[in-house]
Amino acid sequence: MPNFRLQGSKLLAVDINGESFKALNGSMVAYDGNVNFKRQGMGASGGLKGAFKRKLTGESLTLMECQGTGTVYVANLANEINLVQLNNDKMWVEASNLVALEMSLKTDQQFNGLRGTTTGQGLFTTTVEGNGTVAVLSDGPAIILEVSPGMPLCVDPQAYVAHTGQLQQDFLTDMNWRMAVGHGSGEAFQLRFQGQGLVYIQPAERAEGIDV
Repeated sequence: MPNFRLQGSKLLAVDINGESFKALNGSMVAYDGNVNFKRQGMGASGGLKGAFKRKLTGESLTLMECQGTGTVYVANLANEINLVQLNNDKMWVEASNLVALEMSLKTDQQFNGLRGTTTGQGLFTTTVEGNGTVAVLSDGPAIILEVSPGMPLCVDPQAYVAHTGQLQQDFLTDMNWRMAVGHGSGEAFQLRFQGQGLVYIQPAERAEGIDV
Protein backbone atom coordinates (compact mmCIF):
# COMPACT_ATOMS: atom_id res chain seq x y z
CA MET A 1 0.00 0.00 0.00
CA PRO A 2 1.19 3.59 -0.58
CA ASN A 3 3.31 5.07 2.20
CA PHE A 4 2.22 8.62 3.11
CA ARG A 5 4.91 10.56 4.99
CA LEU A 6 5.48 14.22 5.72
CA GLN A 7 8.72 15.99 4.93
CA GLY A 8 8.40 18.99 7.17
CA SER A 9 4.86 20.28 7.62
CA LYS A 10 4.13 21.50 4.07
CA LEU A 11 5.32 18.70 1.79
CA LEU A 12 3.80 15.23 1.46
CA ALA A 13 5.88 12.37 0.07
CA VAL A 14 4.00 9.28 -1.12
CA ASP A 15 6.04 6.15 -1.84
CA ILE A 16 4.43 3.72 -4.29
CA ASN A 17 5.59 0.37 -5.62
CA GLY A 18 3.16 -0.51 -8.37
CA GLU A 19 0.26 0.97 -6.40
CA SER A 20 -1.73 4.14 -6.98
CA PHE A 21 -3.25 6.95 -4.95
CA LYS A 22 -5.35 10.04 -5.60
CA ALA A 23 -4.15 13.63 -5.30
CA LEU A 24 -5.58 17.05 -5.99
CA ASN A 25 -5.10 17.88 -9.66
CA GLY A 26 -2.04 20.13 -10.02
CA SER A 27 -0.67 19.42 -6.54
CA MET A 28 2.34 17.34 -7.67
CA VAL A 29 5.51 19.43 -7.25
CA ALA A 30 8.09 16.69 -8.01
CA TYR A 31 8.45 12.93 -8.41
CA ASP A 32 11.11 10.31 -8.99
CA GLY A 33 10.87 6.89 -10.56
CA ASN A 34 8.34 5.78 -13.16
CA VAL A 35 4.98 7.34 -12.32
CA ASN A 36 1.95 8.05 -14.52
CA PHE A 37 -0.64 10.72 -13.80
CA LYS A 38 -4.24 10.45 -14.96
CA ARG A 39 -6.75 13.20 -14.35
CA GLN A 40 -10.08 11.98 -13.00
CA GLY A 41 -11.98 14.54 -15.02
CA MET A 42 -15.46 13.30 -14.14
CA GLY A 43 -15.44 14.63 -10.59
CA ALA A 44 -14.82 13.17 -7.16
CA SER A 45 -17.11 10.18 -7.51
CA GLY A 46 -15.99 9.21 -11.01
CA GLY A 47 -18.10 8.53 -14.10
CA LEU A 48 -21.07 10.47 -15.44
CA LYS A 49 -22.78 10.37 -12.05
CA GLY A 50 -19.76 12.09 -10.52
CA ALA A 51 -19.77 14.72 -13.27
CA PHE A 52 -23.44 15.47 -12.68
CA LYS A 53 -22.93 15.76 -8.93
CA ARG A 54 -19.97 18.07 -9.36
CA LYS A 55 -22.00 20.32 -11.68
CA LEU A 56 -24.94 20.32 -9.28
CA THR A 57 -22.99 20.88 -6.07
CA GLY A 58 -20.34 23.31 -7.27
CA GLU A 59 -17.63 21.49 -5.30
CA SER A 60 -14.27 22.34 -6.90
CA LEU A 61 -12.67 18.93 -6.30
CA THR A 62 -10.77 17.45 -9.24
CA LEU A 63 -8.48 14.53 -8.47
CA MET A 64 -5.74 12.79 -10.43
CA GLU A 65 -4.60 9.19 -10.11
CA CYS A 66 -0.87 8.70 -9.50
CA GLN A 67 0.30 5.18 -10.38
CA GLY A 68 3.66 3.49 -10.76
CA THR A 69 6.88 3.02 -8.84
CA GLY A 70 8.68 5.85 -7.12
CA THR A 71 7.97 8.79 -4.83
CA VAL A 72 5.51 11.60 -5.55
CA TYR A 73 5.82 14.91 -3.73
CA VAL A 74 2.60 16.83 -3.13
CA ALA A 75 2.04 20.39 -1.88
CA ASN A 76 -0.38 23.30 -2.27
CA LEU A 77 0.53 26.99 -1.83
CA ALA A 78 2.77 26.22 1.16
CA ASN A 79 -0.25 25.17 3.22
CA GLU A 80 0.22 22.82 6.17
CA ILE A 81 -0.53 19.16 5.43
CA ASN A 82 -2.17 16.96 8.05
CA LEU A 83 -2.43 13.16 7.81
CA VAL A 84 -5.60 11.51 9.09
CA GLN A 85 -6.03 7.74 9.34
CA LEU A 86 -9.56 6.48 8.75
CA ASN A 87 -10.54 3.05 10.08
CA ASN A 88 -13.98 2.29 8.65
CA ASP A 89 -14.70 5.94 9.38
CA LYS A 90 -16.22 8.85 7.48
CA MET A 91 -14.73 12.32 7.22
CA TRP A 92 -16.53 15.45 6.07
CA VAL A 93 -14.03 17.90 4.56
CA GLU A 94 -14.11 21.09 2.51
CA ALA A 95 -13.10 20.24 -1.06
CA SER A 96 -10.47 22.99 -1.03
CA ASN A 97 -8.76 21.28 1.94
CA LEU A 98 -8.46 17.78 0.47
CA VAL A 99 -5.07 17.18 -1.19
CA ALA A 100 -4.43 13.39 -1.31
CA LEU A 101 -5.90 10.05 -0.26
CA GLU A 102 -5.55 6.32 -0.77
CA MET A 103 -7.43 4.65 -3.62
CA SER A 104 -9.27 2.47 -1.11
CA LEU A 105 -11.18 5.50 0.15
CA LYS A 106 -14.44 6.56 -1.46
CA THR A 107 -15.24 10.23 -2.05
CA ASP A 108 -18.68 11.74 -2.54
CA GLN A 109 -20.65 14.93 -1.94
CA GLN A 110 -23.25 15.48 0.76
CA PHE A 111 -25.74 18.29 1.25
CA ASN A 112 -24.67 20.36 4.20
CA GLY A 113 -27.31 23.07 4.59
CA LEU A 114 -27.39 26.64 3.37
CA ARG A 115 -24.15 27.88 4.88
CA GLY A 116 -22.58 28.18 1.44
CA THR A 117 -24.85 31.08 0.49
CA THR A 118 -23.03 33.29 2.98
CA THR A 119 -19.60 31.67 3.31
CA GLY A 120 -18.99 31.09 -0.40
CA GLN A 121 -18.10 27.43 0.12
CA GLY A 122 -21.03 25.86 -1.71
CA LEU A 123 -24.08 23.98 -0.45
CA PHE A 124 -22.33 20.61 -0.34
CA THR A 125 -19.27 19.21 1.40
CA THR A 126 -17.00 16.35 0.35
CA THR A 127 -17.08 13.05 2.24
CA VAL A 128 -14.25 10.52 2.45
CA GLU A 129 -15.10 7.05 3.73
CA GLY A 130 -13.40 3.72 4.37
CA ASN A 131 -9.95 2.52 5.48
CA GLY A 132 -6.84 4.49 4.59
CA THR A 133 -4.89 7.71 4.90
CA VAL A 134 -6.21 11.16 3.99
CA ALA A 135 -4.02 14.25 3.58
CA VAL A 136 -5.83 17.46 4.52
CA LEU A 137 -4.63 21.03 4.01
CA SER A 138 -4.87 23.84 6.52
CA ASP A 139 -3.78 27.48 6.52
CA GLY A 140 -1.47 27.22 9.51
CA PRO A 141 -1.21 24.20 11.82
CA ALA A 142 -4.54 22.39 12.08
CA ILE A 143 -6.25 22.53 15.47
CA ILE A 144 -8.21 19.43 16.50
CA LEU A 145 -11.09 20.09 18.86
CA GLU A 146 -13.03 17.33 20.59
CA VAL A 147 -16.81 17.52 20.84
CA SER A 148 -18.55 15.70 23.70
CA PRO A 149 -22.26 15.14 24.35
CA GLY A 150 -23.78 18.16 26.06
CA MET A 151 -20.85 20.40 25.08
CA PRO A 152 -21.57 21.80 21.59
CA LEU A 153 -18.78 23.44 19.64
CA CYS A 154 -19.27 26.57 17.50
CA VAL A 155 -16.73 27.53 14.83
CA ASP A 156 -16.26 30.21 12.19
CA PRO A 157 -17.23 28.64 8.81
CA GLN A 158 -14.15 30.21 7.23
CA ALA A 159 -11.92 28.39 9.75
CA TYR A 160 -13.65 25.01 9.40
CA VAL A 161 -11.61 22.29 7.68
CA ALA A 162 -13.14 18.88 8.44
CA HIS A 163 -14.83 16.70 11.03
CA THR A 164 -15.22 13.04 11.95
CA GLY A 165 -17.38 11.07 14.35
CA GLN A 166 -21.04 11.08 15.27
CA LEU A 167 -21.71 14.79 14.96
CA GLN A 168 -24.81 16.79 14.08
CA GLN A 169 -24.13 20.08 12.34
CA ASP A 170 -26.32 23.19 12.56
CA PHE A 171 -26.02 26.51 10.76
CA LEU A 172 -26.75 29.44 13.10
CA THR A 173 -26.82 33.22 12.96
CA ASP A 174 -25.59 35.35 15.84
CA MET A 175 -24.64 39.03 15.69
CA ASN A 176 -22.62 38.62 18.89
CA TRP A 177 -20.54 36.03 17.03
CA ARG A 178 -19.62 38.65 14.40
CA MET A 179 -18.42 40.99 17.13
CA ALA A 180 -16.37 38.20 18.73
CA VAL A 181 -14.41 37.21 15.62
CA GLY A 182 -14.02 40.70 14.25
CA HIS A 183 -13.92 41.14 10.50
CA GLY A 184 -15.35 39.87 7.23
CA SER A 185 -18.91 39.55 5.99
CA GLY A 186 -19.72 35.99 7.04
CA GLU A 187 -18.86 35.93 10.72
CA ALA A 188 -22.42 36.54 11.86
CA PHE A 189 -22.91 32.90 10.87
CA GLN A 190 -21.48 29.96 12.74
CA LEU A 191 -21.35 26.20 12.53
CA ARG A 192 -22.45 24.33 15.63
CA PHE A 193 -21.43 20.72 16.17
CA GLN A 194 -23.15 18.47 18.71
CA GLY A 195 -22.52 14.84 19.64
CA GLN A 196 -19.24 12.92 19.81
CA GLY A 197 -16.35 13.50 17.44
CA LEU A 198 -13.46 15.66 16.29
CA VAL A 199 -13.52 18.97 14.43
CA TYR A 200 -10.48 20.23 12.50
CA ILE A 201 -10.09 23.99 12.15
CA GLN A 202 -7.37 26.28 10.82
CA PRO A 203 -6.03 29.42 12.55
CA ALA A 204 -6.82 31.63 9.55
CA GLU A 205 -9.76 32.52 7.35
CA ARG A 206 -10.08 30.43 4.22
CA ALA A 207 -7.90 31.29 1.23
CA GLU A 208 -8.18 30.14 -2.36
CA GLY A 209 -6.36 26.91 -3.29
CA ILE A 210 -5.19 25.51 -6.61
CA ASP A 211 -7.24 26.64 -9.59
CA VAL A 212 -8.63 23.43 -11.02
